[in-house]
Amino acid sequence: MITITTEYRGIKCIHLKLIYKQKPKNLIMRNLTIKGLSMSQAQSISNLCNQNAQEITREIDSYNNCSKSITIGRDSWELQEGVPIAGDIIEKLKNKGDLHACQAFLMEAIKSKDAELSRLRHTTPDLSHLVAPERKDVPDYDINYGVEETWGWQQLTDSEHSEYLQAEAMASHLGQFIHKHGKLTELRKELPGIPQVEWFSVKDGEKSPIKVTKHHVSAGLMILHEEIAELHRTYEQRVNYYKAKVKNLTSDENARIQKENADKAAAFLKLEKEVAQEYRDAMDAYNGEILKLTMEFNSQRELKIKDTAALRINVDSRFQHIVDMFITADK
Repeated sequence: MITITTEYRGIKCIHLKLIYKQKPKNLIMRNLTIKGLSMSQAQSISNLCNQNAQEITREIDSYNNCSKSITIGRDSWELQEGVPIAGDIIEKLKNKGDLHACQAFLMEAIKSKDAELSRLRHTTPDLSHLVAPERKDVPDYDINYGVEETWGWQQLTDSEHSEYLQAEAMASHLGQFIHKHGKLTELRKELPGIPQVEWFSVKDGEKSPIKVTKHHVSAGLMILHEEIAELHRTYEQRVNYYKAKVKNLTSDENARIQKENADKAAAFLKLEKEVAQEYRDAMDAYNGEILKLTMEFNSQRELKIKDTAALRINVDSRFQHIVDMFITADK
């Protein structure tokens, strides 16, 4: 069971929800009774069975068919110790089989108990007869979305839009001409460095003068720059005027839309509050019934878990000699 807090249009509601899982099938609990080995004893004996079986395996793995030695001069060395099959090999193999069988017997009982405890812990009450209340639907309202500056430009008259296009083009091209990388700026930088005479090489050792005639003066270019700059500012101011006008038109329209949306929301929330309270009351009664039935179920389940946890392993007679051997050794 989990608790869920939801918020529906600003109103918080608390719900109790049961998560239904497919219950595992009842398992056969083999060899579990109220008397016998505890789980810790069974685990310890299982480990000892495994260790003793490994010792027998190591001995079997050491068997070989011959010993090997070598003599060089007066010195002899043993290269391989001879380990023949033990005379009680059959008894050893039977003992190893009993050890593994006893270990399997104990582990199966331990797992069976653990699985039953897990099954009990994961069982949930059947509350399918309870029907959760349904919340009434409150008719929604349409929200008007705000406008972008594209809408603002559409509000200009044809004449205003044409004037803006002209002012923007004029400002752009006049600005390009007087920009720091523009043509007029390049001419102003170049003018002072132009010499009055240049020389043209006719052939080796012989040059002919080139007459250079300047048709601009620095003061004239400066006056032209200021004149164009003033004209550029005039057109640029007109461009900024229309941009500001469009922004203001857009802002005013968005403010009007938001006010209209706020009025719709207020009316909706009033009705929503009434419906939410009615639903909350119904959910409280529903959740109260769920809590009551769940707590009753959990109480019974804990008693079953307690009884199952107290179960011990009843050792089959065919494995008793193995268990007795380790219990006696442990004592």
